[in-house]
Amino acid sequence: MKFSTPAYRNLTPAQFAESLRQPGALLLDVRRPDEFAGGHLPGALNIDVTAPDFARRVAMLDKTLPVCVYCRSGARSASAAGQLTKAGFSDVANLLGGVLDWPHALVR
Repeated sequence: MKFSTPAYRNLTPAQFAESLRQPGALLLDVRRPDEFAGGHLPGALNIDVTAPDFARRVAMLDKTLPVCVYCRSGARSASAAGQLTKAGFSDVANLLGGVLDWPHALVR
């Protein structure tokens, strides 16, 4: 059986915070809008990965920019990161543990 590594990077919260410092980095929250409204990382764009228009909405983003994606626990964002790399995004980072493990304050 052959295992392949994901085309995106899984990062710890500290590594994720460092990745956000890249020029032009896009921070993408893929949780439901009600979860986003309850608190999110500063500067995040909310596109729900479970919404039927997810692929259409992310297709409008600049694929040349680094994308840092997160959700509540890291499961949905891993799915989103896989979809983003298949859609042609070349630099995608996923926050391991999601906002549950994020050590900094969230904003509303």
